[in-house]
Amino acid sequence: MPEPVRALGVDLGSKRIGIAVSDRSGTIASPLTVVQRSGSRAADHRRIAALVVEEEAEVVVVGLPLNMNGTMGPAAAAAVAEAEALATVVGVPVETFDERRTTVTADAALMEFRMKADARRRVVDKVAAAVMLQGWLDSRGAHRWGD
Repeated sequence: MPEPVRALGVDLGSKRIGIAVSDRSGTIASPLTVVQRSGSRAADHRRIAALVVEEEAEVVVVGLPLNMNGTMGPAAAAAVAEAEALATVVGVPVETFDERRTTVTADAALMEFRMKADARRRVVDKVAAAVMLQGWLDSRGAHRWGD
């Protein structure tokens, strides 16, 4: 089994940044908050760094929006660049993880709860971050079973 880790999941968007956090055992991801983009990437990163401290996160996992065929397009390249910039201010390791279809999955789940569109828009980013972070947490355990 992998070591327990408290992780902060980050779903980068152009207007909003969804944030999720894992439990202390590194098993379950939960939506945490949505950070509205301020127009200053440095200010946004300082807010995320503050959340790392508040939540006592040991790693930040940034969603990587790969193309459906698994290749890196402009959005993925931008996410990698932002993850690298974020790594200079958060004080913990920063990783990227495939986030394909997380927003679609999150939106579909919220629609099942019959949430109205405006309510979904307010929470979909943090739910997408949780979906992505849960995938990362699951992948840590999945390839360690044979160890």
